[in-house]
Amino acid sequence: MTALLLEFIFVIHGVSLMSINIRAAQFSDVDGVFLVRTSVIENHLSREEMRRMGITESVVGDMTKKGHCAWVACDNGEIIGFSMILREKGCLYGLYGLFVLPEYEWRGIGRRLTVLAEQELFRHHEIAWLEIDENSRAAKFYMQLGRGNKANLDGTFIRLEKQRDN
Repeated sequence: MTALLLEFIFVIHGVSLMSINIRAAQFSDVDGVFLVRTSVIENHLSREEMRRMGITESVVGDMTKKGHCAWVACDNGEIIGFSMILREKGCLYGLYGLFVLPEYEWRGIGRRLTVLAEQELFRHHEIAWLEIDENSRAAKFYMQLGRGNKANLDGTFIRLEKQRDN
């Protein structure tokens, strides 16, 4: 398929993926990350709920300063999605996760953000894992991307793993 045809297909679905830029998150992106996180429908948390969990702008800002733990997807300079990892634990979405604004879902952005997060994790770990509600759309998404070795946790939560390709 030619690039022009691919561009046409993506524009038909409401956004040109050619204009979506994905890059390492910077300290100045923290407000945009929180805007995305509080705008999602599934697994929604308010800023106050996150604060009670210890997830603050300061904590996320410090993580971005350390580098190689968060990526943002931008459309014309506006953050529309992000992924974040806890590299030292091998946990793929332990603190924060992968979130994309509802109007940008189903366009491959989450998949691209996941690939970057996995590449960084697999530089340090054999296995990347996450804990998630088994009944969520996200659980199905991660299983489609190769997560397996499902272990049941408390209630409806499961642990999914993905092994590094050697």
